Amino acid sequence: QRQLVESGGGLVQPGGSLTLSCKASGFPFRDYAIGWFRQAPGKGREGISCIQSDGGEKRYADSLEGRFTVSKDNDKKTAFLQMKRLEPDDTAVYYCAAHREGNGFCPVGKIWPDEYINWGQGTQVTVSS
Repeated sequence: QRQLVESGGGLVQPGGSLTLSCKASGFPFRDYAIGWFRQAPGKGREGISCIQSDGGEKRYADSLEGRFTVSKDNDKKTAFLQMKRLEPDDTAVYYCAAHREGNGFCPVGKIWPDEYINWGQGTQVTVSS
């Protein structure tokens, strides 16, 4: 069964840091670009990052202002999202997913949720004092 499982979320104070993990099973993880998304209460799902299958290219939403860093360890079948200088507006459920094309590349332009498959269950990140 093709599966992605997110972990690492939690409660953090404003200005703090968290690193999320996305563990894959059941498909050739090293062949796929991985996207990260988040969904805040009452809002739609927002694409925030994409990393190429070999980790060579990384794309980020402009709204992140350089605070997040994505990485990928193909040997461990795991992707990571390192988040720094967290703000209350970063509070959301965070998801990872594999790009549906399976060619390993991140699409040009905006990171659209509809282009991704094998969604995990998400991990909650709450930024609050």
